[in-house]
Amino acid sequence: MAFTPKLTYKGKPLVRCKNDIYYGNLADPYVIFMQVLTSKEENGVRVADRIHVTLLSTDTTKSPIERMARQSDKYGLWSALEIGSIWLEKALGEKKA
Repeated sequence: MAFTPKLTYKGKPLVRCKNDIYYGNLADPYVIFMQVLTSKEENGVRVADRIHVTLLSTDTTKSPIERMARQSDKYGLWSALEIGSIWLEKALGEKKA
């Protein structure tokens, strides 16, 4: 039985486990890995503040260092998802061509 994500962003799966967020399909050559570094409270709700974004190759034959194609720190989940989706689309577009 195939995994069906409950959350998607721009048509791609979005999976969170504690402070780690994966965006993209693991069957593709690249995914976005986001790690929530800090969070803050707004209106009584804890929200992600600083997030480390990494464009990560899904090729497990490479070393962990070689798998990291791009990295950046962003403030807020929205800005992290936006830069991540741009990187992912560009990386997947280059791989298909």
